[in-house]
Amino acid sequence: MNTRWVSLSVIPSLFLSSVALSDVIPSIQKESNWYTHAQSKLSDKQQIVSRTKAKNVILFVGDGMGISTLTAARILQGQMAGNSGEEGYLSFETFPYSAQVKTYNTDAQTPDSAGTMTAMMSGVKTDAGVLGVNENIERGDCASVEGNTLITAVETAEIKGLSTGIVSTARITHATPAAAYAKSADRNWEDVSDMPDTAIEQGCEDIASQLINFENNLEQRFPGIDVDGIDVAMGGGRRHFLPKDASYNSTDARSTVEGDRTDNRDLTAEWQAMYPNGTLVMDKSGFDAVDATSTERLFGLFNESHMNYEADRENDIAGEPSLSEMTEKAIGVLNNNNNGFLLVVESGRIDHGHHAGSAYNALTDTIEFANAVQKAIDSTNPEETLILVTADHSHVFTIAGYPKRGNPILGKVVNVGATEPALAADGMPYTTLGYTNGLGFRNLQMETDADQSYNESAIAGRQDLTVVDTTTPGFHQETAVPMGSETHAGEDISLHAHGPGAYLAQGVIEQSVVFHIINKSLGLIGN
Repeated sequence: MNTRWVSLSVIPSLFLSSVALSDVIPSIQKESNWYTHAQSKLSDKQQIVSRTKAKNVILFVGDGMGISTLTAARILQGQMAGNSGEEGYLSFETFPYSAQVKTYNTDAQTPDSAGTMTAMMSGVKTDAGVLGVNENIERGDCASVEGNTLITAVETAEIKGLSTGIVSTARITHATPAAAYAKSADRNWEDVSDMPDTAIEQGCEDIASQLINFENNLEQRFPGIDVDGIDVAMGGGRRHFLPKDASYNSTDARSTVEGDRTDNRDLTAEWQAMYPNGTLVMDKSGFDAVDATSTERLFGLFNESHMNYEADRENDIAGEPSLSEMTEKAIGVLNNNNNGFLLVVESGRIDHGHHAGSAYNALTDTIEFANAVQKAIDSTNPEETLILVTADHSHVFTIAGYPKRGNPILGKVVNVGATEPALAADGMPYTTLGYTNGLGFRNLQMETDADQSYNESAIAGRQDLTVVDTTTPGFHQETAVPMGSETHAGEDISLHAHGPGAYLAQGVIEQSVVFHIINKSLGLIGN
């Protein structure tokens, strides 16, 4: 028995002593693209670890961009380019470091954007529905804000002398962008008309007004500091900055009276008076005319409400810039400060596409989001700019069935080895993509505005899709649970990092850690 055990233990060592480990790997394995690609990725990581301090940080947030959204968008991007799709990557998926991020709010298992973005901006998790304040607040209670406000990365960057910018395809006063600059007991207080009388009487300021008064508010909060305010702000939400008076309507107003403000304030005029050298733009032609290298400050409000979906953007009356174009322009303006900058970029309409039950709109906005990240990569120095790409939460969006490789991601499931759509137990075909809840089936064919789905009541359950082209922009996937809007999901999302300090994005982390990665990389606040 002893001889047998000794001989077995000696054989491996004898074998390894006479043969190099690399020689035991077959050449077809070593030459495989999968094998060599993985090797190069590890080499890249080893080279990046030594760089820790960044001059600039860009935080990209794909609102509602869960893992299933990344996978489906990656495949759609590849298929739109004529490939099978599965083998591709979105621009930021090639980044050397990534982490898994827990998204819950302090009072909610499945979160909302206000609480999640506050965590990323402040390093402190908080309740759903509140902005820039901790969990001790009571949502909707203005008086509870006092003593519970948090300082954000944008504010600390301003104090340090960096340039700052906020870009979104949603209303610039919406939860995710607002968490970068506002303190509010309710994310819905976008302008004074949205606030209860008690909150106004108690001195709470609406979110749009806080954006305009950012510089003054920060200097009053911390006496002795001198900041110059947010340098770039672009997005939608013009209605929250204009009086409720038709004479203030913009050329592309969608409502009879565009403005919502009941206090008679024109915040765009106030901003221009505050920053006479600043440039205010409201359409694509005005945006295109901006010379970033000579622009001190830029404020863009491109829609009455949210900006258009990327697929629907050409239908805007006055024209809108894309997220890629806004990102490039913002970087150009912010680069005028030799001290560096912090830029927050949100693709808000990924979330809205999912809420409307439209995989097509959610995925095409995700692809444009990836294009914007690539624009940032191309416009910055990787040795001095940390780029972080993440989401605030996920959605109840699924990739199901057993479709064969290269099967249209927006199509019906065709099994491996088959040529016709697979049939479910009810004898009808089904799509690869679907939603657990929401508005359900719509066949709007070539409609590129996902929000048209809200014109009809929810339709739950199975539909016969035999003769329906599910790959058209206007097709909305089936759902199991009827609701007025599809909901967020509670699973973890991803964080991707590239540049100085990127190695800090590893493991499973709380969402509040994102702030600390930004802080450590820029050296905003001492330990």
